[in-house]
Amino acid sequence: MEMGFYFYFVCCFLIFFSKASTAIDTISVSESLTDGMSLVSSGGSFALGFFSPDPFSKNRYLGIWYHNDPNKTVVWVANRMNPINDSTGVLKIEESSGRAVLQLQNKTSVWSTTNSTATVQNPVLQLLDSGNLVVRDGKDSNPEHYIWQSFDYPSDTMLPGMKIGIDLRTGFERRLSAWKNWDDPSPGDLTYGVELEAAPEMVLRKGLKKYALSGLWIHNGFSGIRNVRSNPIYDYDFVWNENEVYYTFSLKNKSRMSRVVLNQTESLRTRYAWNPETQTWEEYSKRPSDDCDIYERCGPNGNCDNNKLPVCQCLTGFKPKWPERWKSSDYSTGCIHSKPLNCQRGDGFIKVRRVKSPDITNLRVNKAMNLKECKAECSRNCSCMAYTNLDFTRDGGSGCAMWFGNLIDIKQFQSGSDGMDLHIRVSASETELMEKSEAITLATVVAALLGCLLVVCYILRTRRKLKVEAEDTNANDKENRDENEDLELAVFEFETITKATSNFSFRNKLGQGGFGPVYKGTLTNGQEIAVKRLSKSSGQGVNEFKNEVKLIAKLQHRNLVRLLGCCIHGDERMLVYEYMPNRSLDYFIFDQTRREVLTWSKRFQIISGIARGLLYLHQDSRTFGGDQIEDITSRIVGTYGYMAPEYAIDGLFSVKSDVFSFGIVLLEVISGRKNRGFYHANRSGNLIEHTWMLWAEGNPSDIVDDFLVETAIQIGSLLISLLCLLNTFIADEPGSDTEEGFQLALSSKQCGET
Repeated sequence: MEMGFYFYFVCCFLIFFSKASTAIDTISVSESLTDGMSLVSSGGSFALGFFSPDPFSKNRYLGIWYHNDPNKTVVWVANRMNPINDSTGVLKIEESSGRAVLQLQNKTSVWSTTNSTATVQNPVLQLLDSGNLVVRDGKDSNPEHYIWQSFDYPSDTMLPGMKIGIDLRTGFERRLSAWKNWDDPSPGDLTYGVELEAAPEMVLRKGLKKYALSGLWIHNGFSGIRNVRSNPIYDYDFVWNENEVYYTFSLKNKSRMSRVVLNQTESLRTRYAWNPETQTWEEYSKRPSDDCDIYERCGPNGNCDNNKLPVCQCLTGFKPKWPERWKSSDYSTGCIHSKPLNCQRGDGFIKVRRVKSPDITNLRVNKAMNLKECKAECSRNCSCMAYTNLDFTRDGGSGCAMWFGNLIDIKQFQSGSDGMDLHIRVSASETELMEKSEAITLATVVAALLGCLLVVCYILRTRRKLKVEAEDTNANDKENRDENEDLELAVFEFETITKATSNFSFRNKLGQGGFGPVYKGTLTNGQEIAVKRLSKSSGQGVNEFKNEVKLIAKLQHRNLVRLLGCCIHGDERMLVYEYMPNRSLDYFIFDQTRREVLTWSKRFQIISGIARGLLYLHQDSRTFGGDQIEDITSRIVGTYGYMAPEYAIDGLFSVKSDVFSFGIVLLEVISGRKNRGFYHANRSGNLIEHTWMLWAEGNPSDIVDDFLVETAIQIGSLLISLLCLLNTFIADEPGSDTEEGFQLALSSKQCGET
């Protein structure tokens, strides 16, 4: 009897344990999902259940989240517009209609799947391991035959395998829409999707206004986005055929996680990648990525180039429409042709390389034309301002694209694999000048080739000297090793740095500056370091680098990051600093949540600390000689957003250059906004220009971060001090009396009081 009871108990336990251990991913018509329960996909990647975005709110939503994410990051919400204000929500499947219905306890429906004309014998609701919630017929032999799926109705998040686009047969559109706020999943005004006129492109909108465009699809990427095919995390595709047009992405490694999210408060479309070591989501890329991604940044026929100052330039063969406005950084009026067109006598076309395609509003496409036919067609039509050939998609083939009227939203790229070639209509005299220039360039190239041949001949005749040179090199290497001992700080082996940074892994990357990327590393003894990998294009030799390292090593101040050592390996130059575990300043001030950690008192301490470090560099360290006022360099290094204009443009640098950079940092700390990439809905220009406009209007305190409004009077005084300092600096510059647009209207009394 006892053995029988024991056997019965064990069997019951095993049955219960097997059910508890198996994830339930499906409910049928005889089952329901209530608040407190959840479905978990078969692979354990996603969960479906009820949640509250705000722990202090009673609003409950039915949603899908990452099951293994400690923060339960939500990727989809069913009842976005109709929250449930208690815990009586229940999800059921209707046997008669096959719909999934979310109801209150009193049977009131707050959300349901769409009706289907298909006959459903055994409707079931299933959560797939892709994060897709589907309704299907349990008796259908094809498990991928869905009656309804959540991937067709995305919220603010795009997951791998999801299509964002349009079904051309029915007109059905799949589009992302941001949460209205972090605690309100109802749709905001920031949306992202495919828009199709003559040709499709991805469009980010704020309300009805275009905010950022992808440009046309060419070859294997969008013309307005850098080619990232070589990234280790995801692959992507764009399909345009007679049935549908859509963008999608897939993971290269199924063990990795990545998602695309719209952020209403920051007006960004951000891609995140999961870091399994830190169990956090890390920002991988974002749109807009820079100032030039903002729609129509440089006006009609303007070309936005982040590598130039100012960023807005006129296209080749064009000039500013209103030069005075252009000089004052108002680019909204754009550019016009430098010389009038004469279509009847014949105009010419200039090829502009590596640019983002213009806005598709005034675009016409002919898929049957080649490039030669495209040029002929554009030449015959006097309204045609530009043309190019396109490789639309692997399904759509190539063809001809022509733009009529002004060319809007062009961006310049530097890499040969980014952007597209655009043929722009200009006066015939402009093309003659270009042809002469190209002839000179060709002659220069030929001369260079002849020079190379002479060099090769010389090398062949003197090859016997190579052995001697090699011996000299070995002697120099020994001398370098001896000199390394004189650096008075650690010299790290390249292998040590490589191991510490996991071979300069992306997930260890802390940031990117004008000198190169910075990586976090951990030495074998457990010490954390920050490695600045200097750009190979700096042109700095070994001796120059060593002299610079010796100088930096002598700088010792509590407000300066301490240099631990360096690494010299081939053409690699690296600086090893102490790691700052509290992250960088921008990590806090540019984030809507983390910024609240930095009260005005803390921000003022930070500003003061930066100033003390700068004072030490200028006076106590003697980085500049006692009688050195300014100097000129042909090699401009640093981050453009913080460079003084006279340094970025003319290579003229002095202590004033650092004061300018300090002023930019000061404005960013006070405003919580970036100088480069700054955007204001009703104004153009960067953060400096925006601050000046507010000052001229008598509203300087409006630049202050909303979080710091209560201390606006104190910060306003600090702004006056900054502007007085800049006013003094401008007054000392040659020709400053002619630059009326940059004169600061501050009386001597105002500056005296500060």
